[in-house]
Amino acid sequence: MSTIYNAIGANKRKTWVLMFFFSVLAVLLVTFLGIYSGLEPIPALFFGLVISIVYALISFYLSDKATLTVAGAKEIDKEKAPDVYRLVENLAISAGVPTPRVYIIDDPSPNAFATGRDPEHASIAMTTGLLSTLNKQELEGVLAHELSHVKNYDIRLMTVIVVLIGLILLVSNLIFRIGALRGNNRGKDGGGATIIILVGIILGLLSPLIAQLIKLSISRTREYMADQSAVMLTRYPEGLAGALEKIRDNGQPLQRANHATAHLYIANPFGSKKSGEVSFFQKVFLTHPPINDRIKKLRGLDV
Repeated sequence: MSTIYNAIGANKRKTWVLMFFFSVLAVLLVTFLGIYSGLEPIPALFFGLVISIVYALISFYLSDKATLTVAGAKEIDKEKAPDVYRLVENLAISAGVPTPRVYIIDDPSPNAFATGRDPEHASIAMTTGLLSTLNKQELEGVLAHELSHVKNYDIRLMTVIVVLIGLILLVSNLIFRIGALRGNNRGKDGGGATIIILVGIILGLLSPLIAQLIKLSISRTREYMADQSAVMLTRYPEGLAGALEKIRDNGQPLQRANHATAHLYIANPFGSKKSGEVSFFQKVFLTHPPINDRIKKLRGLDV
């Protein structure tokens, strides 16, 4: 039997390690692009960082609105859905965070997510399918999970990760294109840049894959931690475990599922097998931990 506090501590350490490698990859790519383009390393890095910071700030402040729009979420207030709003409000008080804005997605698939840059600018969205499928204790478990993402600043972390991935994809694409262009003109360069060209192309091909794998690893780690934090709020593991069972057994994908925001949801928005079982290879590329593993861990927690 593992304690909640030990599990959360282990997940935090894993996340910081993964974020370190993510940041190193981004810095190496920007530096290489500068050198690859014929600039001196320090000026190239400085220019790249200025561009990336501007890009990151714009994305950071607008990403939550874009996510809610893509999901088709509509904001509700206490008058429109008093029971749901009151549940969110009470959990927010227990978690010690401001009450987030509440959104409903008209979709029969049971699912939910949290977004925003910090607890003061957070939003929680849930589908109509979630509200119609779960009982009160199960819904409380799901909302506690999402509020844990808010309290643990997962919403900020995952926003930064999405921004970094966008930067890595952009830089990798530029490296690949420059490599291809230089490859076409290698006769004019006397063939001396062949190794640089090959390194650039390899980086351009592998970096997006590496970035995605790091993102998925962090996302899975944070889901486990949010599950455990939710139990600290409700003191009732079976509520969230039962909710995950119903979400698993439903299995249908969201009508507006999107790969860019899939990692934000409490469960895979593209649906899952009713058994919840996945192969080792599938586990590597999942945005979420296997749902059966999450249920097993929840029922093994010592509260």
